[in-house]
Order: sequence, then C-alpha cells, then structure tokens
Amino acid sequence: MKHSIRLKITFLLTVSLVLTIFLCWTLNNSFLVDYYQYEKIRSLDNVYNEINSLIDSKEKIMTEEMVRHIDRLTSNNGVNASIFARKGLTGIYQSNSSFRDYTRVLASMQAYMFANNPELHISNVTLVKTVGNSYDIFKQTDDVMSMNYLDLFGILDSGHIIFLRTNYEGLASSSRISNNFLAIVGVIVTILGSFVMFMLSRRFTRPILILENIAKRMSDLDFDAKYEVKSNDEIGRLGTSINTLSEKLQTTITELKNANNELQSDNERKTQIDEMRKEFLSNVTHELKTPIALIQGYAEGLKENVNDDPESRDFYCEVIMDEAMKMNNMVKKLLSLNQLEFGNNPIDITRFDIVTVIKSVLSSTDILMKQKGITVYFEETEPCYVWADEYMIEEVITNYISNAINHASGAKIIEIKLFQKDHVVRVAVFNTGELIPEEELEKVWIKFYKVDKARTREYGGNGIGLSIVKAIMNSHNKSCGCTNRKNGVEFWFELDSKSN
Repeated sequence: MKHSIRLKITFLLTVSLVLTIFLCWTLNNSFLVDYYQYEKIRSLDNVYNEINSLIDSKEKIMTEEMVRHIDRLTSNNGVNASIFARKGLTGIYQSNSSFRDYTRVLASMQAYMFANNPELHISNVTLVKTVGNSYDIFKQTDDVMSMNYLDLFGILDSGHIIFLRTNYEGLASSSRISNNFLAIVGVIVTILGSFVMFMLSRRFTRPILILENIAKRMSDLDFDAKYEVKSNDEIGRLGTSINTLSEKLQTTITELKNANNELQSDNERKTQIDEMRKEFLSNVTHELKTPIALIQGYAEGLKENVNDDPESRDFYCEVIMDEAMKMNNMVKKLLSLNQLEFGNNPIDITRFDIVTVIKSVLSSTDILMKQKGITVYFEETEPCYVWADEYMIEEVITNYISNAINHASGAKIIEIKLFQKDHVVRVAVFNTGELIPEEELEKVWIKFYKVDKARTREYGGNGIGLSIVKAIMNSHNKSCGCTNRKNGVEFWFELDSKSN
C-alpha cells in the first residue's frame, strides 16, 4: 500500500488543491485592496465623463430628464455627486440635499481648492490622480466618522464645478474577513476533495489491478484470462496489448509443445537413417570397386614383374598412388557429408565479407584456370557482408568454382555475380559449356550422381561435391539451385545479409 498509485494520485491532487487555494489567498490578501481602489477610481472617471458629456450648457437649472439620468448614474456606481455654478458656488445638482452633507461638501471642496497651499494643507487628504486641468482625485480619511472616501474635484467643459464622492471605508476589514473565510473554505474543500479524489481514484487504479492479475495468470501459463476493453485511452490500449501478448504466447507455447512431441517421435527418423546407411554402403561399394580393382591389378603386376623397365614400374606406382588419393578424397568427402546430414557438424554463424572469400578461392585456383585457358569475370570490389558459417560457405564456393573449371568449354568463361534483394544475397557461378538436361537438373544434388560419367572420371570426380553443397545449405536453412542459361550452366546459393 506504501507505493500505491491510488495514494500517489490522491496526494498529488491534494497538494495541487492546497497550492491553488494558498495562491488565491495570497493574491487576495496582497492585491485586493489595490484592485478595489483602482475600480473605485475608474468608477469616478466614468461618472465624470458621463456627466461632462450630458451637461453642455452653463445654465444653472437642469431639466428633470438630466437629473433622473444623473441620479441613475450615481446610484448605479455608488457615488454622491454635487454640481455648482462656478460663480457664487450656487448648487445646480446634489444627490444628497441635506444641509449637513452640503456643508461637508463645501468644506472638502475648499480643502481641495487650496491643496497646494502649505498653510491650508490638510494632513488627512492624499492626492491619488490628476487628469490635466479637468479634475483631481483625492483620498480623504474622516477621523471623526472613522470613514474613508475617494473624492473627485474638478471642472466640467461647461464651466460648472463638480464634486464626486464614493465610500472607501471598510475594504481592508472586508479583505481580512474574505481571506479568513477563504482559508476556512480551503481547509474544508481540501479535506472533502481529498476524500472524493481517493474514492474516484479507484476508478483509475482498478483496471491496473485487473491487468496485474491477468499478468500473474499469464506467468503461470494460464492464457484464458482476457481484459475487457471498455475505453480507448492508455489503459484500454494496454489491455489490448496484454490480450494480444496472451494470444501470441499461447500460440507459441502450443507450437513448442508440438515440436517437442515431434522430437520425441523419432521412429520414422530411425527408419530413414537405416535406409540412408544402406544407400551409403551401396554407393560406397560401387565407387570403391573400380579403384580397388585398379590398385590390386597394378600391385600384382609389380609383384610379378610384368614389366622390368623402370618406366613401367613408375607408371604402375603412379596409377596406384592416384587411385589411392582419389579413394582418400572420396572418403573424406563422404565423412564430411555424413556429418552434415546427421547434424554432427556444428554451425558457427558469423558476419563476414563474402567478396573476400570469393577472391581467396579464385586466387587458390588461378594457376589451374590459366592452365586450362579459362577467363574469370568477378567485378565486385565493395564489401558484401553476410551471416553464415564462413568455413562451410568457403567450401560451397570452392565446389562451385571447381565444378565450373571442370565443365567449362567453348568460350571457357567463368562469371561470378552477387545479387542483393530484401536483405538476401544471391551468389551465382556461371560457366560456358554444355547444358544439363532439364530432367536431370534436380538430380545433380544426389550423392554419387554423374551427368557425364566419362567426363567425371576424367577429372577424378565422384559426384559428392554438389551433395555437400546441398547439405551445407540445408544446415543453414537456405536455398541453392542450378539453372541452364543460353550458353552454359549457372549454380547459385543464397545467404542473409541481415541478422534476424
């Protein structure tokens, strides 16, 4: 409960409410009196301007309509007004006609007339505002009556003298009362508001608690619980994401269980392994029969001294060594192929430059190509990085290029190209020469399969190289293929240029 979001929300909103009320209290306490005085002065200005525009003659008597208008104006603005003819200070209008008020008005007017005379200056009168030669506004404190006034004393455009007075008493006391009331109301509102916010915050935290419970059930692999989305806000979108995650996890775990069941069911795989073993033994027996027979025949010839001359003996020995070497190479390839097919050869996926590997293989076969008069085209200069087992891919490229060298004819051209599309790099090795029959294009990947047996025997091939290529690409879960072109054959394979 200590770190509850509900409590945090309530605390933050309560603090915000307290700060807001405190700010209102501070502003009210600091500026209310000044603002009140400003409004009172503005009210006097408005009354003066209104009366000034109304009285445009110097007659001493005003019409009833003018009097009613001024009465409404002064009453609405809380102002007492007195208007005198300039000569003799004869009263033209007075909103309060008692003799006592009249006497006090004349006394105040006299004080304002001689406000600049030090001898007649009244200590309880303060000049607040001066508007040219039109009028002055004073603040006066009546010590006898304990009252404050704002008085406007001036001359109208008609020449009449005008005296306006508004009560300024009691505002400071009212301000204190207002601030005390605001403080009491603030405490009550804060307490009630905090309680209301605490209750309302449950509406926001309840969906989070529901989502927490669903997440716990998901951690126990219970994916039946779903969040009921009722809004399109952040909580609603989070609930939708939790539901989507639950469905995907359920699907993934189901797939993993199925895969586990498949791994446990290995009876079919054992049968396939037995068949592959029988096929392997049959093919090996067939391939080794000829070289063993040759080795045996030439060895018997040497033993029986069929030819006594040194040249014949050297020839017999070379044949035996050549056939033994072919058998050794074939056995090595078969062992390598066997490891790939049975998954015993671990794959070390790294990021490397395929262009560098191709150039390395071309460099190692350069002498052989020159001997056979083969022209190579490989124009890539920029690095091209791929993800794969570099050693295995080098073997694939070596097999493709060796195959191209052995079958290149006609113009004797080998061309190597790289194609990139959608984070996939295709490496293609083309050589001019005889095309492969369309019905045999898919068979070239079969172990010991030879399209032209005579020619394969001529360069010592045994039909295993392309099978190794196929096994390597299968171990990488990538594609390889063979295509007839107009004047030759192209072998290709694909690799990822981006880590998945």
